[in-house]
Amino acid sequence: MGDSPTLANDDSRVVADEQGRLADQSLHDHTERLAPKMFEVADGVWCLVGNGLSNQTFIRGPEGIIAIDTGESVEEMHSALSQLRRFSAEPVVAVVYTHFHYVNGTTALTKREPVGAIWGHERIVGNLERSATEIAPAYSRGLVEQFGIQLPDEGPDGLVNVGLGLAYRMKHHAPSSPGYVAADHTFAESVTVNVAGLQMSVTPAPSDADDSVTLWFPQLSVAVHNLVWPALFNVFAIRGEEYRDPRVLVNGLDHLRSLGAEHLLATHGPPMSGAQDIERRVTAYRDSIQFLWDQTVRWTNRGATGPELAHRVQMPPMYDEDWLTQQHYGLAEHHVRQIRAGLFGFFDGDPAGLLPLDTTEEAARMISAMGGVEQVRLSCVEALAGTHNDLRWALSLASRLVQQPRATDQDRQLLAEVLRTAARRTTSANVRNWCLTHALDLDGSIDVSRLKTHRFSQRQVARWSVETAVSVLRVLVDPDGLTGVDFHLAVALDGVRTGLHFRNHVACPTDGHDAQAVLIGSRSVWDQILTGSSDVRAAMDSENLLVEGDAAQVLRVLAAIDHPGFR
Repeated sequence: MGDSPTLANDDSRVVADEQGRLADQSLHDHTERLAPKMFEVADGVWCLVGNGLSNQTFIRGPEGIIAIDTGESVEEMHSALSQLRRFSAEPVVAVVYTHFHYVNGTTALTKREPVGAIWGHERIVGNLERSATEIAPAYSRGLVEQFGIQLPDEGPDGLVNVGLGLAYRMKHHAPSSPGYVAADHTFAESVTVNVAGLQMSVTPAPSDADDSVTLWFPQLSVAVHNLVWPALFNVFAIRGEEYRDPRVLVNGLDHLRSLGAEHLLATHGPPMSGAQDIERRVTAYRDSIQFLWDQTVRWTNRGATGPELAHRVQMPPMYDEDWLTQQHYGLAEHHVRQIRAGLFGFFDGDPAGLLPLDTTEEAARMISAMGGVEQVRLSCVEALAGTHNDLRWALSLASRLVQQPRATDQDRQLLAEVLRTAARRTTSANVRNWCLTHALDLDGSIDVSRLKTHRFSQRQVARWSVETAVSVLRVLVDPDGLTGVDFHLAVALDGVRTGLHFRNHVACPTDGHDAQAVLIGSRSVWDQILTGSSDVRAAMDSENLLVEGDAAQVLRVLAAIDHPGFR
């Protein structure tokens, strides 16, 4: 495959900035668009860009200021509020959430300002719980990889940006304290309400979250949304997320276009003004999503597999003329594969994927068939040093070398070199950050092993109910440890009773009644076990956990939990 707008043949587009960070020139240029700035969009309308991953928007109404989205932390929102005070001293009287991603700074407002109402979609609470419980380890690992959280600040591997913002969390906002406050005014469907003396129309507009909404203030001709980003929309998130249906997104964009807004403020990127310019650019953005869908369906109907789609569906050059549709976040070649999978599942018609070998065995057999390890290493080095865009082939070869049973440090260093080459030649912040994170792990510069365990953070477990803190164990079961087991265990923490019935190699959540044994203790002790600072046996020995029933059987059952705190 030849040179493309998103992955260059060579380093001709690679430059270093003042901090020595190597990246495609266009990715450096993108950083300038995301730079910190408070935009005074119109009289009484402000949009703060570059304070965190998301924007914070402030709109003045007759009764005070509305704050839209509160960012990733209390510290981030404190910073936003202090910047607002350079323009207005009026009180913040309402908070509105566009979706569940940026709701963690709210107490920075509720503890200082006379906030009388918090508005948000009814699904926000459930979405926050989903990402912080059963799938938390994988979800957290994906965030670290996609957003380059462990990348250095400077040098060739330094973080440039994360596509939608400068960083996932700004370091000067540490320790990034959580401050979410649940909405006391919720909605699930389109509704028009009065907020701070302004009419606000709310329209559900699922995008990267199914609780996303578009906010329309007709008196100001201002729309606030989570639909048009400062990059091609991310149908596929490299960190791993639920399927984002482009058809739903197009509907939301069509509604946004229909408003005829004079001002468009997004959750990410600089605001836009001017109805004609907005119509032109949003229309092109909408059409880019339809293009991805239509061409994926076209080629799928013709029998194309996922990898074939990745190369056959290329964004037309016109979409590179506006940074709104440039591929600085995700990549179109990933999006089309996700669309296909969302429609038809993982199997794409390639016979090799129907009954695959284990990855390790496949790598060993392929290397043997190619002439052995040394020959594969030589081929990889030649591909990496070549001038005919053999980077993809080098990545394939180096990956197999590392996947084989006898992988060496030399193999891992070779793969790290290939990943670094891909990182500096791509326009995608997601791909760059993912590649560099794995390169640093391969060469021992960072350790990501903790991200592949079932330990949970204190911040995560503190938000859980007792029922959630116990039922989460069901996704940690090692089924081999439950062979022949049929045992109902109740857990009573701070007087709240719940339970798990271990049977048929699963742990089924129960209300804990009629159990064969009861484990009794405090929620704080249980949280210590979940976070890895204690374990069940030690807690029982110290009588911080008491057992009513057969203690030995309780320990045997809990030993089937694939977590350090229960073994």
